[in-house]
Parts: sequence; structure tokens; C-alpha cells
Amino acid sequence: MQNLDIRNGRIGKLLWEFSLPAIIGMLVNALYNIVGRIFVGRGVGSIAIAAITVALPIMTILFAVAMLIGIGATALISIRLGEQKKEEVDKIAGNAAFLLILLPVLLSIIYVLFSDPILRLFGASSEVMPYARDYTYIIMLGGAPGAFSYGLNNFIRAEGNPKFAMFTQIIGALVNIILNYIFIFILGWGIKGSALATVIGQSVSAIWVLSYFFSGRSMIKLRLKNLKLQMPIVVKIMTIGFAPFAMQIANSVQLTILNKTLMIYGGDLALAAVGIIMSVTMLLLMPIVGISQGAQPLIGFNYGARLYGRVKETLKKGIIAGMVMASGGYIIILTLAPQIVGLFSKDDLALTQLTVHALATFLAVLPIVGFQIVGANYFQAVGKPVQSTILSLSRQVLIFIPLLLILPNYYGIEGVWITAPIADVLSVMMTAAFLIFEMKKNRVFQPEVKNLY
Repeated sequence: MQNLDIRNGRIGKLLWEFSLPAIIGMLVNALYNIVGRIFVGRGVGSIAIAAITVALPIMTILFAVAMLIGIGATALISIRLGEQKKEEVDKIAGNAAFLLILLPVLLSIIYVLFSDPILRLFGASSEVMPYARDYTYIIMLGGAPGAFSYGLNNFIRAEGNPKFAMFTQIIGALVNIILNYIFIFILGWGIKGSALATVIGQSVSAIWVLSYFFSGRSMIKLRLKNLKLQMPIVVKIMTIGFAPFAMQIANSVQLTILNKTLMIYGGDLALAAVGIIMSVTMLLLMPIVGISQGAQPLIGFNYGARLYGRVKETLKKGIIAGMVMASGGYIIILTLAPQIVGLFSKDDLALTQLTVHALATFLAVLPIVGFQIVGANYFQAVGKPVQSTILSLSRQVLIFIPLLLILPNYYGIEGVWITAPIADVLSVMMTAAFLIFEMKKNRVFQPEVKNLY
């Protein structure tokens, strides 16, 4: 346990130590999604990429549930660790572990009962439907291990073991990548093989996480008596976790509207292009999300311990690091977009040309997105769900969706591409306004009378 480091260590060093494993783990996680789509695109075809794009809103809902419980419980655990309330920490972990199994299973049952209407709702054409059905059915049946692994892995990071949390993601990703190649190119299982590889990789990660908690290395204990749901704890978890949950649900709604708009103005080719764009965007944003995840336990612990100067310093350095990483990703897109897009398609010139243009427009203001992600995460880390929810929803709901419903009517497919940068600029302005207001009213940002560190 590294609580003494969190309380007394240099913030820059701690932020690096907590963020680097998260960044590596999330980059590997994003990489296996990209490699999986590359394998599917080359081994099955662009129609299979379109099918995965249709499945993405459904998978996002499943991930939203994992974030609702996992991140909500993690933020609460970090604060309680700072307050040195060990017994309450174990109760939170036990309740969260049970919910991380129960809720994904319920979602899987709902999907199995209504799969075809759900796929049509999310934009599947008659040509895409068979592929989307095969892929999503397997993903949903194996959804619980992924949610369980994600949620408990955040607990490991919160108690001060980010390296083990990193290996959880790396192990699952490597299994996924290797099995994707075997199942698609050697066994010829197509898109079903890709889905099965994903589920097996997530299951291996879940086993790895459980080995940590049952080996005696964890300060947080998963006890049978704490698996019984206690409504006050459940409500607290869901209240704090609602912001990232709402963001992911909003992302699912956004993707659904996006898919349907693309079918109107660009057809299956545009749908495949967005599938590639989402993969590349995920890879570019994961380092920034890693920074925000690394900052979360530092902010939460020091906020709970009332070390407000350290909270402020963590936020400042996290924002700077996030913007630097976003700028690096932007440079990569400017210089290597044709080569990156070419990896996904096999001599499909039309798809490559469309995607390169769309990618450059979609990510036109990427450098400033780092500020929005880390800034919004501050409110979540200190247990302020209202502000966190509003900021998390700003891009996908409050701004993006209205623009997506309006701009294509005037600019066609180009209206779809320009929606993202406009939404990014406006959401950054909103985040800045929230932080400025916080600086003026909250003691976290007030000058300290005496610097004890």
C-alpha cells in the first residue's frame, strides 16, 4: 500500500507513477481493439467493420454499467482510504463486486430476448445485420467477466498498486490479439472468432484480478458477508459513478444517431469509416484518460485527508500532461493518417480516402481535449457528481447531439465530420467556466496559510 507516498510524496512523481501504468494498460487495451478491427477488416471485409460499428453502442452500454459501479466505487474507496475508514472500504468493494456481476447478466438477458430489434435500432442495414448479430451475441453473453475485471482493477489502482492494474489490461489484450489472429486467419471463424477472442481475453483478465484479491496481497478484502447489497452504499456508488455512466450512455445514444445519420448520407461505406475513426480516436484519447485515472486516487485521497494544496497541484499537472499528450496525438494524425487508415482496408481506395478526410476534420481540435477530460475528472474524484455529470455529458449530449441533428441537414456528410470539433471547443469552454467558478468558491483553491510540504 502506498498511502504514505500519496500523502507526502512529490505530486509530479506520484502522478507519473500512477498514470504511466494506466496509460500503458489503456493503450494496450485500445491497441487490441484496433488490431481486432484490422484483422476483421482484412480477414472478413469492410462490411464486418461496419457491423462492429453497429455493435459499438450496445457494447458501450455494457461498459457504462461497468463504469457506473467500478468508477463510482473506486472514487468512494479513495476518499474512505484517505479518511482511514478501512471497514467501510471493504463493504464498498463487496457491494460493487456483486453489482458488477448482476447488472451485466441482466443486460445480456435483455439483449438475447430482443437482439434483432436492438440491432436495427442501432443502425444495422440488411447487409450488415448477419455480421452484427453474430458478433454482438457472443460479446453480450460474455459481458460479465469484462465488467468484473474493469471494476475490480480500478480498486487495485485505488489502493496504490497501479503496476498490477496495468498488467491486468496487458494480459487480457495480448490474449485477445493472439486469439483474434488464430480464430480469424487460421481457423477461419470470421467475425465470430473476433468476438470470442474478446470474451476469452476479458475472462483471463477477470481471473488475474481475482488472483490478486485472494492471494493476500490486497489491503481491500472481498468478504462473503459484504456481497450482500446495502442500499446506502449502492446509492453512494451509483451517485458518484453516474457521471461516467451517463457519459457512456450518452456516447451510445450519440453513436446510434451517428450511425443512422451516416446511413442516410453515406451508407455502409461511411459507417465503416466511422468504425475506423472510433478505433483511432480511442487510441489517441487513452493516454489522456490514463492521466485522469492516475490523478483520481491522488485527488480523492488528498481531498479526503484535507491536503488541498496537493489536490490543486495534481489537477494542474494532470491538465498540462493531458494537453501535451493530446497535442502529440494530433501531430501523429496530421503526418500519418493515410498510413494508419490503410491498415484497416485491403485495397479499398474509396474507404481510405473518405476516412482520411473525415479523421482530419473529426479531430481538428484534439490538443485542447486533454483539458476537458482531466478537468471534468476533478469533480468526479472529489465526489461532486452534479458538476461531473454535466461536464461529462457536455460533448456527447448537450452539444454534440443537437449539432449532429442540425448540421448534416445543411452540409450533408461534411456536417457530420465538423460536428466533433465544434462540440469539443464548446465543451472545453464549459469545463473552464466550471473550474473558474470552483476556484473562486472552494477552499481547495484558496491560498494556504502555511505550506507543510
